[in-house]
Amino acid sequence: MQAMTIGRLARRAALAPETLRHYERLGLLQPSSRSVSNYRLYDASAIERLNFIRRALALGFSLPDIAELLALHGDADMGAAKAVAQRRIAQIDARVADLLKLKAGLQALADSCPGHGPAAACPILGALAAAPDDAPPDHGEPPRGTQEAR
Repeated sequence: MQAMTIGRLARRAALAPETLRHYERLGLLQPSSRSVSNYRLYDASAIERLNFIRRALALGFSLPDIAELLALHGDADMGAAKAVAQRRIAQIDARVADLLKLKAGLQALADSCPGHGPAAACPILGALAAAPDDAPPDHGEPPRGTQEAR
């Protein structure tokens, strides 16, 4: 297979050239060579690498996690890959717990609403419009842009 410019690689991988440049800046992708005109040139292994990145992103790995996984090859211990996966699982578990708290708070609001009558009497709308001191107990994440007291 002939070497590809970044534009051709981007088309083959269905990604924007700027995404490839970003991956290159992060060390996730490197051109195999440069043309006489100093254009980046990529070989077929770049497609395989981009497929790896795409699959890892689909599983929720962060770009730093992916860099860590891509660095593992040859005689590297597979325990390092497992550690990255377990770290990601722990992050997912924490996010699920946060989402369950958020769901419980929203469910409590939904349960408090009779579902009929004037909107001015809606407990959901009332809770959303309440001043912070009047707000119902926190059942989820703090509103965006605020910080929880620690």
